[in-house]
Amino acid sequence: MRQAVLNLEESMIRQVANAGMGRGDVLKFWFGESDEVTPAFIRDAAIASLQRGETFYAHNLGLPELRDAIAAYTNSLRIAGAAPVGSERIAVTSGGVSALMLAVQALVDKGDEVVAVTPVWPNLTAQPAIMGATVTCVSLKPIDGQWQLDMAALFDAITPKTKLLIINSPNNPTGWTLTRAEQEAILAHCRHTGTWILADEVYERLYFEPTPSGAAPSFLDIATPEDRLVVAHSFSKSFLMTGWRLGWLVMPPTVTPHMGKLVEFNTSCAPVFSQHAALVAIERTADITPRVVAHLKACRDTLVPLLQAVPGVQVTPATGGMYAFFRLKDQTRFGDSLNTAKRLVLEAGLGLAPGNAFMVNPAPEAQGWLRWCFASQDMNRLTQGVERLERWLRL
Repeated sequence: MRQAVLNLEESMIRQVANAGMGRGDVLKFWFGESDEVTPAFIRDAAIASLQRGETFYAHNLGLPELRDAIAAYTNSLRIAGAAPVGSERIAVTSGGVSALMLAVQALVDKGDEVVAVTPVWPNLTAQPAIMGATVTCVSLKPIDGQWQLDMAALFDAITPKTKLLIINSPNNPTGWTLTRAEQEAILAHCRHTGTWILADEVYERLYFEPTPSGAAPSFLDIATPEDRLVVAHSFSKSFLMTGWRLGWLVMPPTVTPHMGKLVEFNTSCAPVFSQHAALVAIERTADITPRVVAHLKACRDTLVPLLQAVPGVQVTPATGGMYAFFRLKDQTRFGDSLNTAKRLVLEAGLGLAPGNAFMVNPAPEAQGWLRWCFASQDMNRLTQGVERLERWLRL
């Protein structure tokens, strides 16, 4: 096998989940998904598609009507003056993770230099490594109670030799979100260096700060269609469709036909019945996403104060996403976060994701950090989880 594949580490989140498999007493907050099922009207659309016998291949880039709907949906979220997004810039993919991998396959060669802002979902740093690239990480820092990006350090890392910048905002796991001014500065710098930007904006709608569109700042608000920008999205989070494996990419129009070729050689196309379900989801987004966001904000506002009240815990409230990323301050007692997460499962019945999973190799700043997915329909589970954490810390 290729050495780049042999060098891949097993998912640390899966390692923790495997430690709790078969245990009904574990409160599970390790995976990044809501425990709410997909709304019935979306499931019904998929069933109707199957009953119509739509079980055949589709266009590599997705159903034309879905691409049109995604373009219209994307434009509905943009600020005044933003360049409109047409369907010729859209590719439907078999999940958000496939969208990201396709983008990396399209842009990255062996030996290329890639910069990633971390901590971040591990796929985003593993994907360029799979392609043989060298990945340099620029880490967010918790400063004065907020996660912040050192822009000078980022710009020092992005040079004319940098092929791709990977940035996830709103961020998994921290909930940090780029400001408009930061986006404008990053876009200007990458234009100067000739660097592509891969923006993972999957959590764009899961944003808790007031904006006219209800969406986080997007690079699509300020970029031209010809900019070296690819934006990845997914139906998983804000449409409650994690298991449907459907996402999309927005890219320069000259790139789209070539992305279609990559889709062909990866998955051929996304399932037609999933695409019809997604079409209904977009048509009825007003019935789904605002309610999901309001509930997630209530979950955040329940969990974070409880964690802040636990002695020895440091937590910064997320401005977006569905996670609380917190630190156990006693580093002499809590060194390796993977070991800590496994102990919490076995000794406290509490399933969290280890901070190591979101860093490369892992960086020292990952130690002592844990991610808690607060997307729970029963908020009593959040309270019970904090109680278990507090009891365990007193042992």
